[in-house]
Amino acid sequence: MEAGGEEFAIGVVISVKTTLGEEFEGQIVAFDRPSNLLVIHILLKSLASQEGVGRAERGERRNVRVLKANYIREFSVVSKGEDPLDPAGCMLDLDAIYAREEAALRQAEIEAERIGVGVTPEAQSIFDALSKTLPVQWDKTDIVVMKEVRVRSPYLPENVSGGTAAANERVKKVIDFERKRLHARVPGQFS
Repeated sequence: MEAGGEEFAIGVVISVKTTLGEEFEGQIVAFDRPSNLLVIHILLKSLASQEGVGRAERGERRNVRVLKANYIREFSVVSKGEDPLDPAGCMLDLDAIYAREEAALRQAEIEAERIGVGVTPEAQSIFDALSKTLPVQWDKTDIVVMKEVRVRSPYLPENVSGGTAAANERVKKVIDFERKRLHARVPGQFS
């Protein structure tokens, strides 16, 4: 559907029915006449009714849709809104952004500590298998389980030392099982 200039003006809220039978309301963010593409910020009914409340205050996340205007079967102008790209109307919660950044950095550090440096892929697989059920960490090339059981290279059940007898047996079983699984998956690679 080709549309004249004012109907697809930035900021206008329209109700749309597509040729695929979808119906939604949204605010026009952009319209590119040469490509006939329309960028629409989809409005949720519950959020649209909260007049006078800033986007950041009500925790709104934007659902944006890019739609070829040819796929619009019919539309009607609901209202004329404010410019959705006006920087004065956009609010950023910097504290929340910094908190998310800090959490992402902490998570990246935790994940980096789980990767052994200078160890074989088999050692890393054994570490990963142990970490599924037990607290583990690397101490150079040794795997330390529950801060008391140590597994040294070449990561065989007989290389397990320290800790209680029950803890040793548990670690040995996991190592034995993981080595068998690795050998079955890729015969001859891990010997």
